[in-house]
Amino acid sequence: MIIIRVMGGLGNQMQQFALYEKLRSLGREAKLDLAWFHRSNQNRLAAPRELELTRFLNLTMEACTNAERNRFLKRSPVVKALAALWGTPAVFTESRMYHPEILEFTDRYIEGYFACEKYYADRLETLRHLFVFPAAGREDRRLYNMELMNEMEERHSVSVHVRRGDYLEPENAALFSGITTDAYYERAMSLFVAKEPRTHFYLFSDDPAWLKEKYTNRDRFTVVEGNSGRESMLDMQLMSHCRGNICANSTFSFWGARLNAHPDKMCVRPLVMRNNQPADPAEMHELWKGWTLIDSGGRVV
Repeated sequence: MIIIRVMGGLGNQMQQFALYEKLRSLGREAKLDLAWFHRSNQNRLAAPRELELTRFLNLTMEACTNAERNRFLKRSPVVKALAALWGTPAVFTESRMYHPEILEFTDRYIEGYFACEKYYADRLETLRHLFVFPAAGREDRRLYNMELMNEMEERHSVSVHVRRGDYLEPENAALFSGITTDAYYERAMSLFVAKEPRTHFYLFSDDPAWLKEKYTNRDRFTVVEGNSGRESMLDMQLMSHCRGNICANSTFSFWGARLNAHPDKMCVRPLVMRNNQPADPAEMHELWKGWTLIDSGGRVV
C-alpha cells in the first residue's frame, strides 16, 4: 500500500491528489492520509487550513485508517533498523523537484508537495473532469462568475495571478519575494500581446486594491474580485477559462493553468518557485513540458 500525506493549501492538496490518482492509474493500492487536517493538529498552526478537496463536487478519495498509517509511522526500532539496512525505509520525503522512483513504489508512506507536472502530466485530462467546482452561494456572484467565464471564452483572454499577502510577511519574504517581479509580468504580458494585440488580461490577487492602482487601463485589464473565503477557489475556475495563463510562484495559479483545456493555450510560470530552490532551465523544460519559463529579470529561458 502507498499512503500519501495531504497537507497545505488547495493547490498543494490538488497536487497530492493528482499523484494519488496517477499511482492508482498504475494499479497501485494508494490511499490518502488526511490526519493533518484534524482540529487537534490545526489548532497548533499559525495559519490553519481546511481540507478543501472536499469542496469539489463528487470528488472521491480513499483515506487510510489509523492502523494503516501506524504500520508505517509507528514501526518498532528493530523493524526500522532492518528496513534501513535493506534500503526500504517506511517513509519517503520529497527532497528535490522530481523523484521518478515514486512511480515504482508499492509499499511506502510518502510526504511532499509534488508540484512538478511530470508526475501527472498524462493524467491532466482526467483531473480536469474530476475537479468539478461548486457554484457560488449567492445568485449575483454565480451570475457574475458565469458572465466572466463566457467573456473569457469569447475573447483573447489571459489570466494573471499576483500573490502578495502572506508572501510579503517577513517570515515568508526571503523565501518567496523577488521572483515574480515587474520585469517578469511585463515580459509575460508582452509575449501574449505580440501574438494577439487584442489580448485582455484578467488580474487575480489577494490584494485587488493594489492591482487597481497599478493597472488602470480598463480596456486592457480587468481586476477580478469578489470570490473570497471558502469561495476563493472559484478564481481558479475562472483562470482555467482564459486562453492563456501567467502564473505567480503559487500552486493555486499553476492549477488554474493546468485545468485550462484550450489546446492552443500558452502557460507562463516563473523559472523558480522558491529562492532556496535553484532551477536549471534545461531540467525545468523537461519537467514542465510546454510551459514558457521567465526569470526574475524578465528573460525567457
